[in-house]
Amino acid sequence: MYDGWAVYDSVADRVITQEFHTAPDITAARNETISFAAYRVLRQRFSTSPSASVILALLDAKMDSLGYNRMFTSTVGDSPAAVGNRIAANVLAFGLTDGANEQSNYAASNGYQPVNQALIVGLPGDPTLAFPNRWQPLALTYFYDQNGHPYPGGYPAFVCPHWGHVTPFAMTAADADIPFVYHDPGPPPLYNGVGDAEYRDMYKAVVRYSSWLTPDDGIMIDISPGALGNNTLGTNDGTGHPINPYTGQPYEPNIVKRGDFARVLAEFWADGPNSETPPGHWNVLANYVTDYPGFERRMGGTGPILDNLEWDVKMYLALNGAVHDAAVTAWGIKGHYDTVRPISAIRFVAGLGQSSDPDGPSYHPGGIPLEPGLVEVITPESSAPGQRHEALAEFVGEIAIFSWPGNPQNPSTEYSGVRWMRAATWVPYQLATFVTPPFAGYISGHSTYSRSAAEVMTQLTGTEFFPGGMAQFVAPQNTFLRFELGPTETITLQWGTYFDAADQAGISRLYGGIHPRGDDFPGRIKGREVGLAAWARALQYFFGATLAADVDCNEVVDLVDAVALAGVLLESDTAPCHRAAADMNRDGVCDGRDVSLFVHAIAP
Repeated sequence: MYDGWAVYDSVADRVITQEFHTAPDITAARNETISFAAYRVLRQRFSTSPSASVILALLDAKMDSLGYNRMFTSTVGDSPAAVGNRIAANVLAFGLTDGANEQSNYAASNGYQPVNQALIVGLPGDPTLAFPNRWQPLALTYFYDQNGHPYPGGYPAFVCPHWGHVTPFAMTAADADIPFVYHDPGPPPLYNGVGDAEYRDMYKAVVRYSSWLTPDDGIMIDISPGALGNNTLGTNDGTGHPINPYTGQPYEPNIVKRGDFARVLAEFWADGPNSETPPGHWNVLANYVTDYPGFERRMGGTGPILDNLEWDVKMYLALNGAVHDAAVTAWGIKGHYDTVRPISAIRFVAGLGQSSDPDGPSYHPGGIPLEPGLVEVITPESSAPGQRHEALAEFVGEIAIFSWPGNPQNPSTEYSGVRWMRAATWVPYQLATFVTPPFAGYISGHSTYSRSAAEVMTQLTGTEFFPGGMAQFVAPQNTFLRFELGPTETITLQWGTYFDAADQAGISRLYGGIHPRGDDFPGRIKGREVGLAAWARALQYFFGATLAADVDCNEVVDLVDAVALAGVLLESDTAPCHRAAADMNRDGVCDGRDVSLFVHAIAP
């Protein structure tokens, strides 16, 4: 769609199709070219979908409603329809050579095989985890994939361990310290290796998040932007924003039950079966921003207001370039480090015993750390009638955890709450037909996708804050949750900044039992690198600039001052220019990315 716009622009570079055209009515030509290009790509992409008959009919109806002859398939000539068909053909051809292995339905092309046998989720413990640092498939009675389609009698293979081989949007070989592993964060904490104590503690922390999945504990929290968010990158240390910059007033408190917030957060960001997925979720948020009343489509928050089409194609190019590279980055790291998920790690370490008290029962140096009220050993005393582990009396010597016990029998009318249960049967807060995504944990895809998208939206709009200083999502009482009944009261999620939303997407996976913090925080950090690089690459497309990598930042600052003195720049224009130059100097290195951001700042 961006190429369909850019082929009629004399400045912008195209991504795939290197053509330039003109027309008596540029607007009409762009509309037709983009429509044919998108239509052809979408028809091919969904031609083998289980829902193809519905999807293709909708696409046909859309073209008919626009008054275009969808039967015109020629790629010859300069008519807008032919140009659109040609762009689609080029995009589809590129997709067959980009390393995704589309020809084989995206099957792993790097020889990957799991080293652990599958965990049978319905049975207690994890006796088949021979390598506790490595990914383990899960065996379910049946599994529903991302599109809501069942896999009877098993569990699919690791999804796309070869994705680090896919051609990036903005990254280069210089970003891959290990071949096909971009932005390598180094290894995660390892069981019986470097970071052993953190390994066991961070998975125990997932149990702690699971223990908060109840609306009945009486704990209330403030989830407004005035109390949550504003974290340092790669942490959850934020205490909110003191002032809404749009209103100049403090944010109103938003007091809710912690357990309702936890469950809504986990499900809102889950992006599992029958959802738009994490990249699609950020397209939804981008649409929310663009559709906000009074929002002005100014690139970087400055300069002229762009028409709707130009804004949209540029926004979608930059945003989806970022989440594309987030996938290449995260999955390259997943495929390389091949790390365990919480369901395997928690059951494994708890199955060994407790590691806190050498003189206590069930001691094992590699076991799970004890924490009163959360992780305990079942003893004859604790399981006596009337005691906290009474329901677990037949499992004396095992580890008990205080946690969400799994989906209720009737999720539409019941919720499970939390209780003491065997660690050997712990499951994440997910659908029983999904449990955990079928690929390695490290690093979190949600965190990488979300931070990369947040960086692009911040650069694109010129502010880290959502329009009006806050974005909101309402989860209605007792109708929003799908894993169980809830929330018990209507909950309104709120985020002051794009970064706040991205951080909540990352932490939601801890509430959901899908990731520990050791997956989340590095994903956020790497997502920032990915997002900034994608934005810089998008700017090069927008401005048609191939920028040098050896610019003296101080000379650029002097140039800005000289231009301002000459009267070419208004005094009000020099401030963003100086800020851009300061950003260039921040890491002591001026590269093409820095320069492209600077060019963007001074372009108006």
